[in-house]
Amino acid sequence: MAPPPFRAEHVGSLLRPKELTAAFRQHNAGEIDDATFTEIQDKAIRNVVALQREAGLGLATDGEFRRGSYWGHVIGPVSGLSVREAEFKFHDDHGHEQDFIAAHVEGKVRREKGFSTHEFSYLKALVEAGPGDEVTGKITMPSLPTFHFYRPVGGIDPAAYATPREFFKDFAEVFRQEIAELSTLGARYIQMDEVPLAMLCDPTVRDQVRAGGADPDDLIDVYIDAINDAVAGRPEGMTCGLHLCRGNFKGKYLSQGGYEPVAERLFNDLAVDAFFLEYDTARAGDFSPLRLVPEGKHVVLGLVSSKLAELESVDSLAARIDEAAQYVPLERLSLSPQCGFASAVSGNPVTEDVEKAKLARIVETALQVWGEV
Repeated sequence: MAPPPFRAEHVGSLLRPKELTAAFRQHNAGEIDDATFTEIQDKAIRNVVALQREAGLGLATDGEFRRGSYWGHVIGPVSGLSVREAEFKFHDDHGHEQDFIAAHVEGKVRREKGFSTHEFSYLKALVEAGPGDEVTGKITMPSLPTFHFYRPVGGIDPAAYATPREFFKDFAEVFRQEIAELSTLGARYIQMDEVPLAMLCDPTVRDQVRAGGADPDDLIDVYIDAINDAVAGRPEGMTCGLHLCRGNFKGKYLSQGGYEPVAERLFNDLAVDAFFLEYDTARAGDFSPLRLVPEGKHVVLGLVSSKLAELESVDSLAARIDEAAQYVPLERLSLSPQCGFASAVSGNPVTEDVEKAKLARIVETALQVWGEV
């Protein structure tokens, strides 16, 4: 099997079944114990891995079914982090807004235990034991800037770290340790989920950052260096993808704007193998920034919406892939949803039937365009 990314991809999170969302509520309320909660999670993960196999995908994640949100599971296993209100808001095209919580750095960060290693161990056992064609387990993890940018000015207690760079020096070591243990467990495909660099494409967000006293261009450099520092020691043979997202919560988003303001640094300076890029709406701009993607880097086009129920046609997806191929050769392109279907337990406003149809449509399109998945 060729190394990932695959022609038919997905970002990671999948819709939680009702039994699992209820279990999160019950566990938080103390109505079920840890063992019962884990049993319900295990069952849901077995089913969602089977769902991905049935769709014809060459990869499988655990749907992020052990997490309350795509980043919240890091709080606790990594000391020095707490949670406070974010300085940004989610919104939609109708002006509705949604507050959310964000990480706060209150002390020196240290990895007390793994935050995704136990997830991968269970996933690995499932993909290796499953029937049919070989499937590669992919583990997702939040990018390092996630734990700073949502509170870009007051997000770090000065008694802990004087500057973001000092914080990221320690935090990168946390991720190097996590990636090393994942490798020991057999992980060969990891993906970091990154929102801040995409948000820094938005002039309104950049203005808000400046108004708070931070320099958006300096933050871009700090964030790229932090990610590179974290993945620098990954072993040969481990693929690392970076997913760029403009926010994904109950169908709402955080920002808009094409990749041009960050493209040259993003594509050329980041030491990752593949970029998962959101391209499902006009908010993401056109494909022209892809001209800056260097040889040896792969682009996964997020053309399928995980937020809207309408099913994209094979012909429309193939046409957009052809447009992107004007900037990046077809052999270095793949197809996926623009984001996960459930970055938090609540999930996006689509059904599991829609999710299945969209994953199957990605496989169908990949077969038509590339002749493989």
